[in-house]
Amino acid sequence: MAIDNNFWLTYSFSEKDLDSIYNFLLETEQPLDKFAITKFVVERVIQEQKELQKSKKLSGGQQYIPSKQYKAGDRLLFPQLEWKSGKVVSVRSGNNPEFPDLEVIDVHMATNETLSFAANLSSHKLNAPIVETEDPLLDVDVVISKFGSVLSEKVSTILSQSKDLVCIARQYFPRALVVDIGIGHLNLCEAVLEMAQGGPLSTAELIDQIELPTDVNAHLTEFSLNLALQEDGRFDEVGPAGVTLWFLKRLEPVEVQAPPVTLKYSGEIEDLSELGINRDLVTIGVCDELEPSIECEPSDSISISLSYPHWRAGTLPLTNQLRGLFPTAYETPRVKFVFKDGNSGEIFPGWVVRPSKYIYGLRNWYEQMGTIPGSIITIAKSNTPGEVIVQTTRNKNSKDWIRTVLIGADGGIVFALLKQVISCTFDDRMAIMVTDIDALDAIWSNTSKQRQPVEKVILTMMRELGKLNPQGQIHAQELYAAVNVIKRTPPSVILKTLYTQPWAKHLGDLYFRLDESN
Repeated sequence: MAIDNNFWLTYSFSEKDLDSIYNFLLETEQPLDKFAITKFVVERVIQEQKELQKSKKLSGGQQYIPSKQYKAGDRLLFPQLEWKSGKVVSVRSGNNPEFPDLEVIDVHMATNETLSFAANLSSHKLNAPIVETEDPLLDVDVVISKFGSVLSEKVSTILSQSKDLVCIARQYFPRALVVDIGIGHLNLCEAVLEMAQGGPLSTAELIDQIELPTDVNAHLTEFSLNLALQEDGRFDEVGPAGVTLWFLKRLEPVEVQAPPVTLKYSGEIEDLSELGINRDLVTIGVCDELEPSIECEPSDSISISLSYPHWRAGTLPLTNQLRGLFPTAYETPRVKFVFKDGNSGEIFPGWVVRPSKYIYGLRNWYEQMGTIPGSIITIAKSNTPGEVIVQTTRNKNSKDWIRTVLIGADGGIVFALLKQVISCTFDDRMAIMVTDIDALDAIWSNTSKQRQPVEKVILTMMRELGKLNPQGQIHAQELYAAVNVIKRTPPSVILKTLYTQPWAKHLGDLYFRLDESN
């Protein structure tokens, strides 16, 4: 009579479950997240299953014990046979000199077979009634541990279909009990956040500042204010998972509201499997948020080399490689946190922009550190919640030969190897010195230049980079860095072009040479 794993894996929540949840929230008068609600529903289902099993046992009859006497028509349960039931159809005397009172009962089982059992037998190991052990899959902690994630997603789905429930910060509550928050209190919240340079401030801090009454139910008041703030376009929830923090949207950086121009990409990501290219090669030594996430081992510290688009925007790519180092959230698209300079200890604001997969807030720091495209940046976890350590290794201002991008009077791109003063460590293949940022900005803002086919841009960059190497060899990573100086292009697009165009000759190990002889 035990239930199996499939019972919980395929359990479908019904309107009855939704009604129970709604009534439970009404009774508790406290907003709950999907995990707490899932536990409540599981407890209710377990109780129903236990009662159902008890009812089945009672309807199946009494437990079979050899020492008892039975008569035709009695219904019995057999714990040794997985609690199967049967009906006594006849009783006869036994034939055993050692047990003169022995009787034999013939039982027609629910499985449609007739079996014989001993009765009126005073000495038998089965005479002690068997107590059924608790089914582990009817233990709420076991069920939550094994199936909690699956069940909570199902709960979330059914809750989202209810017009009588509202959700804020991943918590649900009956709409009928929500406290009305007037426009006056919302205006006061705006003023408080403005005085705090936009925020972020917690809901509790806002309630305290605007003197919102909490004498009825503090949890309910906080939930109601959260709902009112969420539905008002002036406010943005920017807290990490499990924390609700509010920011004044009009005081957020423009680059947080919409991606900077150098990070925008409207093309497709190429599938390289048809070309037999290993997906690991797509990264070609770079960290690019445009590519599909590649699973990687978590790390407390990661170093990456900056591409021009992120260097110019003052951002970092939010890839799986870096995701674990930054605070995240369940739903809110933007998360506010702080950067800490690993050398000086300076603190400055940062933003995780989850939908567009980048981290903003480093432009001034890049400038202070003297970084260039290709500089190596180390990002590390901090022991302080909501803080991320960022660091680069400073060099004594030494001169190095480095690829330098120059812009002609006609807006054309030229690369040259020139001696430049470099202030921090860099990746040789990614490093590019920019001498005229305004000229490059003009290229990024020129619609016609941005519309030119990527194949043409790649061809132009191969011509330029080929001049800097006596053998004309160009590594795909170098080409990625160069192309992204003027056009946002993911690695897979560059690799597909290199592997499919006749003018790109593969030399092995992601090295190519331009061959325009055909």
